[in-house]
Amino acid sequence: MKANTKHAECCSHDEDDKVEHQPRESVEHSDHDHGEPGWKSHLGLLAALVILAVMLVLEYGFDTEFPDTINLIIYGVAYLLAGWGILDLAFRKLRRFDIFNEFFLMSVATIGAFLIGEYSEGVAVMVFYSIGEWFQDAAVNRAKRNIKALLDIRPDEVTVIRHGSESRVDPATVDLEEHILIKPGEKVALDGQLLSENASFNTAALTGESKPDTKYAGESILAGMINLNTVAEVKVTALFSDSKLSKILSMVQDATARKSQTQLFISKFAKVYTPIVFFLALAVCFLPYFFVTDYDFNEWFYRSLVFLVISCPCALVVSIPLGYFGGIGLASRHGILFKGGNFLDVMTKVNVVVMDKTGTLTKGVFKVQEVVAGDIDKKELVRLASAIENNSTHPVAKAIVEYAGGDIKTKAEKVEEIAGHGLKGVVDGKEVLAGNLKLLKKFSVDYPAEIEKVLDTIVVIAIDKAYAGYITIADEIKEDAAATINDLHKMNIKTVMLSGDKQSVVDSVAGKLGIDSAYGDLLPEDKVRKVEELKNSGLHLAFVGDGVNDAPVVALADAGIAMGGLGSDATIETADIVIQNDQPSKIVSAIQIGKITRNVVWQNIALAMIVKVIVLALGAGGVATLWEAVIADVGVALLAILNAVRIQRMSV
Repeated sequence: MKANTKHAECCSHDEDDKVEHQPRESVEHSDHDHGEPGWKSHLGLLAALVILAVMLVLEYGFDTEFPDTINLIIYGVAYLLAGWGILDLAFRKLRRFDIFNEFFLMSVATIGAFLIGEYSEGVAVMVFYSIGEWFQDAAVNRAKRNIKALLDIRPDEVTVIRHGSESRVDPATVDLEEHILIKPGEKVALDGQLLSENASFNTAALTGESKPDTKYAGESILAGMINLNTVAEVKVTALFSDSKLSKILSMVQDATARKSQTQLFISKFAKVYTPIVFFLALAVCFLPYFFVTDYDFNEWFYRSLVFLVISCPCALVVSIPLGYFGGIGLASRHGILFKGGNFLDVMTKVNVVVMDKTGTLTKGVFKVQEVVAGDIDKKELVRLASAIENNSTHPVAKAIVEYAGGDIKTKAEKVEEIAGHGLKGVVDGKEVLAGNLKLLKKFSVDYPAEIEKVLDTIVVIAIDKAYAGYITIADEIKEDAAATINDLHKMNIKTVMLSGDKQSVVDSVAGKLGIDSAYGDLLPEDKVRKVEELKNSGLHLAFVGDGVNDAPVVALADAGIAMGGLGSDATIETADIVIQNDQPSKIVSAIQIGKITRNVVWQNIALAMIVKVIVLALGAGGVATLWEAVIADVGVALLAILNAVRIQRMSV
């Protein structure tokens, strides 16, 4: 959807109008979506502006007067250069008996000016109106480009194996079944199947699972995962264009179709406002004949033209979507995607935020939480455990090695990885087992029964077939989580946490963050029931989640927010707002941006209405000319643009 389509939506109100905009888009705005300078597609308009300026300078600066025929030809050329696209659209609409639209009104007003010999004013109206359109399109395109730049963060290059050699290529050029290499720390650019024996990936953004995932040969690898350790070879199973980010980009193209309640109201208002003012213009032209003794048709016809120009709903109607585009652009700068202006409105009404725990308030990465030693010193337990875990690339092993200081001096020998259980090896002549409880059971090692009640991920250590202790590893709370909850409370917004984790873990996290209510041991259907209860109590609710099991609740909420631009397909599809960088503080930013946008939109509405009423009155009284009318109309639109652009530069 190109920029000018917003005009079809705002001022013409039906699907056929969008189709009719296509010729104009293809002629005037075809370069906007290709990154070329916008002025290249407006050379005709710029030429018309130059002609108008030169003629006015000659007329008023040098008292040069041309014969009427010469004036008509010169101004006629300038008029067609500036307004051919608008005249074409007006004619198309006229064939469908649609005359209450901005294009027909502008065409009638400017042609009328030519009929009574006001050539310069007719050209001025068309030129400045078209310049206003250009500025509006530029503002909208800028907001869209900001959003696209935010979302299109896919890798620019990928290592592909062709004819036995490696080469770096654009991922869009990689075909199905080709083999690519993912190096440690690299983001996977294409969906595929793992060919390497195994590899560990950070999948928190994709699955909502806090535990980094070790994949084995034959398992699926998804675009958006981050390779954590060894080089992984992957067979491509989906093209670059079919990635999750590509799907989100297509959603951005449809965002303008989701109008806010304010936009819908103004659209309905314009449908009534425009014909009323149109018939008032006719009345201004003909009614004085019955009441004015020295009635001059040309004079009253000119006043009616002023009425027509100022009656154009463009400045009024366009100011609203421009404001929402400004809000969407500001959000994009802060890593937030709003799928439509209506959700900016929704966020201003939210009075309770319901959040998932894992991946939303916690990082989804492992950190050592506690070391519990049996009949051995804690430092010795960590030394032995880290020595053997240093031979593994598993994220849990890395967490233990990192906790031990990273530089492991002690060497382990005869290290054996037992799939699904853990590691076995020899350290300082002692046989060391490090893994889960299944590992100890496999080797018939007795351990305290209370260990099975530990909630966090646990690594149990045995030395020479005897239990020695355990290390717990858990997810880490995000740095800005506590500040987020505090800021929400300052805004008088209630906070609720829903999680599938055990209630004791949920209570612990909620206590640390100061969350009002926390519910654990919930299945997806239980989350849905809780959200329904909150909504039925009259609250306006935003739900924040990431994993696929959050999709039903995200769809149910007044505002569904997905954490992570590469979150699960189901959640991204159903979410109304996507937080791209996984920071919960962006929830607060989204609410603030909604309120900023609402304020600016109503400023634009008030400004447009006041100016129009004043100029309508002056036009009817013969005080305002076509110059004042077009300057007022375009001026209000430009002020609205500047106000909307100001949104994008605001800080939240």
